[in-house]
Amino acid sequence: MNKTFINAVLLTIAAVGQIVLAILFYNPAGDELVINLDWGVFMLSAIFGWLPIFTFRKKGKVEGRGYIHTTILVDSGIYGIVRHPQYLAGILICVALSLITPHWLVIALGGIAAVIYYLDTCEEEKGSLEKFGAAYEHYRERVPRMNFLAGIVRAILRWRSSTRSG
Repeated sequence: MNKTFINAVLLTIAAVGQIVLAILFYNPAGDELVINLDWGVFMLSAIFGWLPIFTFRKKGKVEGRGYIHTTILVDSGIYGIVRHPQYLAGILICVALSLITPHWLVIALGGIAAVIYYLDTCEEEKGSLEKFGAAYEHYRERVPRMNFLAGIVRAILRWRSSTRSG
C-alpha cells in the first residue's frame, strides 16, 4: 500500500469518527461564547472550502471535468491568501468540531485529521513544484501555505504597493 492510500484511509476514519462523536457527545447547553466562535470557524471553513472551486474554474484554464486540473498556476483570489485553502478548510472544520464538542476523543480525532491534512499539503507542494517550477517557487515566497491571517496582511500590502506604483 502506498502512503497516499494510507493517509486517505486514516483521514477518513479520523474525520468521520470526529463528526460522529461530535454529534453523540454534543451538549447544547455549552458555553455561548464558544458556540458563537465555533460558528465563525465553520463559516471561515466554508469560505476556504468553496471559493477554490470557483477560482480554479474561472482562472485555472481547467482541462477535463474536475476543477482541480488546472493548466496554469492560480495565484489570485483565495489563492492570493493561502496556497492550500481546501486543506485549511478541513483543518478549520476539525477545530470547529473540537470547539463545539470538547470531548477528548473528538479533539484527538480532530488532531489526527488536522495533521494529515497538513502533511497532505506538503505532498501537494512537491507536485506543484514539479508542474509549475520557478513560478511556484516564487508563489511560495509570496503566499503562505495555510496561515490565512499572514496571507491577508500580505495581500493588503501587495495591493497597497500596486496602487501606489500605478
